[in-house]
Amino acid sequence: MKRRDMNRDWISTARTLSEALPYLQRYDDAIVVIKFGGHAMGDDEAMETFARDVVLMRQVGVNPVIVHGGGPMINEMLDKLAIKSEFVNGKRVTDEATMEVVEMVLSGRVNKRIVQAINAQGGRAVGLSGKDANLVICDPADPALGLVGVPSEVDPRILHTLFRDDAIPVIAPLGAGRAGETFNINGDTMAGAIAAALKADRLLLLTDVDGVRDASGHVVTELKADAVRAMTADGTISGGMIPKTETALQAIEGGVRAVVILDGRVPNAPLLELFTEHGAGSMIRA
Repeated sequence: MKRRDMNRDWISTARTLSEALPYLQRYDDAIVVIKFGGHAMGDDEAMETFARDVVLMRQVGVNPVIVHGGGPMINEMLDKLAIKSEFVNGKRVTDEATMEVVEMVLSGRVNKRIVQAINAQGGRAVGLSGKDANLVICDPADPALGLVGVPSEVDPRILHTLFRDDAIPVIAPLGAGRAGETFNINGDTMAGAIAAALKADRLLLLTDVDGVRDASGHVVTELKADAVRAMTADGTISGGMIPKTETALQAIEGGVRAVVILDGRVPNAPLLELFTEHGAGSMIRA
């Protein structure tokens, strides 16, 4: 007869699963849009962990939608092909030659890597871009920047079709122009626009920082939209955090219930945010 000694780790795991029940019930059939980027995209182990988290979310009834970036991979390929970029006010000008590389990297290398990682964990991921089924129609963000777009129309019907088939959409941040052009879209902006069109329950922006910090440097776990505007006005929110909080505010105005800026370097960060009382970042609500 084999003897089994119960250890504290097993008991703690069981307790965590039991305590997750109200959150599992809360998010049953909810739509959660996740902007995936930063450290996790470049690390095989982090990619595997993220993919497993996404499959678990789908398994317990959540409808996850993944929107990814890929800036470092684009830069790497442009360097390999010796394509020099011009910059206006620190932003890359996307000409036709650059756009061909951007689409190749985002819709090809990056998108399919994420799809493959999710499928390897038992999920049913489907890769697409904003050009598929006219998901995202763009207008130019700034003529000086070339083929850089902002979403002006989002038709999420293809995503609802995938939900009904228990599939997980993985979306590259590209959109179609009104004259047949292809536009490159900022990943956060793309995620916010799609979340708003879906009236998502949550938009999770995975970053390489641990959240929004107050004037004393402490991470704020929950903020109202007015507080975000005030902190931006007085300089507490600054630098690279401003585009993320602006995306959050626009998403909330578009109908998203809440946006969370969280540290994607933390293992299982989306699960911690959705299914535990602790959370894993800064939640912004209306």
